[in-house]
Amino acid sequence: MTGGPARSEVILRVWTRSILIAIVVWLFLRTFVVEAVRIPSGSMEGTLLVGDFLFVRKAFYSPHRGDLIVFQSVEEPGRKLVKRVIGLPGDTLAMQAGTVIRNGAALAEPYAVSADPARSESPENRARMRRWQLPEYAGPDPEGYRPDLHDWGPIVVPPDSLFVMGDNRDDSYDSRYWGFVPRGNVRGRPVIIYFSREPDSWNALPWLSRVRWARIFSLPE
Repeated sequence: MTGGPARSEVILRVWTRSILIAIVVWLFLRTFVVEAVRIPSGSMEGTLLVGDFLFVRKAFYSPHRGDLIVFQSVEEPGRKLVKRVIGLPGDTLAMQAGTVIRNGAALAEPYAVSADPARSESPENRARMRRWQLPEYAGPDPEGYRPDLHDWGPIVVPPDSLFVMGDNRDDSYDSRYWGFVPRGNVRGRPVIIYFSREPDSWNALPWLSRVRWARIFSLPE
């Protein structure tokens, strides 16, 4: 009579099955439910800081005005960006001396940071902004339209698109430069900061002293 499998074989099978189940569950969660993202630039200061690590909710999410979203870059496929939704399809947007005007009303934006609302962009970037904005321009003088970093519009957001901006209005490469975010590029909404540290602090000793403990498990808004 042949004996059953050795105890070591049984343990190996159990561990192998458990690991495979864990991998499948993680892949499912990462694909459909939650994803981890790191903030690499200062475009969202002072809402999000360089060195913040976020969990992003992906399932059952529809963007709303004012939401923070994670999306695939329209210029660099594979790169993920975090910005704030300023306009939805059909919204008419403009900016005057650093104040955003949406559908005729000035927005109160306590999250926005701008040290120099009179700052002007380079002629090359202004020409680039004009090229993409002109087809969406809804103002009275298309020929004389000359958008700038803090003065542009009005433009109308087309269907299935979003207009996004960084909260650091003087230093954010966003929709003002390259246009609208296709709705299909949206990956989800940040729901929690699960870790945060000062940039380039992994090699600094003691690195624990450079962890931003107060930001861990805080909610990005």
